[in-house]
Amino acid sequence: VMSSSSEAIRRQWREAGLAPLWESPNAHKEQDGAVPSHIWRWEQTRPLIDLAFQETSPAAVQRRVLQMLSPQSHSVADEYTCGNVLAAFQCLLPGETARAHRHTMNALRFMLEGRGAVTLVDGKECPMAFGDLVLTPGMAWHAHRHDGSEPVVWLDVLDVPLHMYLGTAVFQPGPMEPRPQTMRDEAYASPNIAPCVTLGDADRSPVFRYPYEDAVRALHYAPASRDGIRRVRYVNPLTGQGALPLLDTTMQELDAGMSSRPTRSNANLVVAVVEGQGESRVGDARFRWKARDVFTVPQHNWVTHTAFEGKARFFVVSDADVLRRLNLLAEDVREDF
Repeated sequence: VMSSSSEAIRRQWREAGLAPLWESPNAHKEQDGAVPSHIWRWEQTRPLIDLAFQETSPAAVQRRVLQMLSPQSHSVADEYTCGNVLAAFQCLLPGETARAHRHTMNALRFMLEGRGAVTLVDGKECPMAFGDLVLTPGMAWHAHRHDGSEPVVWLDVLDVPLHMYLGTAVFQPGPMEPRPQTMRDEAYASPNIAPCVTLGDADRSPVFRYPYEDAVRALHYAPASRDGIRRVRYVNPLTGQGALPLLDTTMQELDAGMSSRPTRSNANLVVAVVEGQGESRVGDARFRWKARDVFTVPQHNWVTHTAFEGKARFFVVSDADVLRRLNLLAEDVREDF
């Protein structure tokens, strides 16, 4: 029980914007337990995407996007999918276009359905087919159009939550003037060889489109990680580092009938099932999945995956690069499983 003099002292502290650390509920306390996983099942979300076609158009809103919000996200100012990662579904009808804009947030597009869409990044055309990854790095101009004959849907992933927390979110509408200099992707298509001339920021990949077939080919020759999953990372050919700063991107593969060893990390993951069917256990949750389902692996959860018939492939985006740059990334594998 505080004395009247103690209460008076604390009132003076409060009025001066001061607080005693020894009374803080957060002092010397680790974070609470892991946040539960969440899954967006394609068979449920795809019909809801059709409603977005009815509701609006890029002519009215520029980007027809449905954000995938964590159940723990409770306000407009608190929009995230998993930790520092925000994911969304973006959809286009034939003939639709969106004007160029740019922002400090790093973003990517992973194609889920349809053909004929083209993203233009700093003016460079990036056709989009199933499983392709297209980067729109921070402050790169990007626009898109749909030249095909069927609806297209892709997965958007951005590091918006991190920028909102840091106060670094900047948005700039077009037009794109002048057009940035770019090189054809073929200049980087030969393994272990890159042009001596660098255009723009070397910390940003000069390649914006990573075809799905290239990732599958690399997976075929990649050895399994300690947990039994084969992984390949999308990289910047100039540096060998991740393709995007702050967002780590990998394609992962698990053989049919196999279960991965349990792993745990302090990174937050968004996982899109590209091919196959199976089951995952994330913390205390166990759920089945199939192609185009998307689920989260919030930090500190033990996770294991099981593939049923046929190989399973996952596209995984995380904030691991943020933690790696801060020398805070921690990863565990249970070898006794």
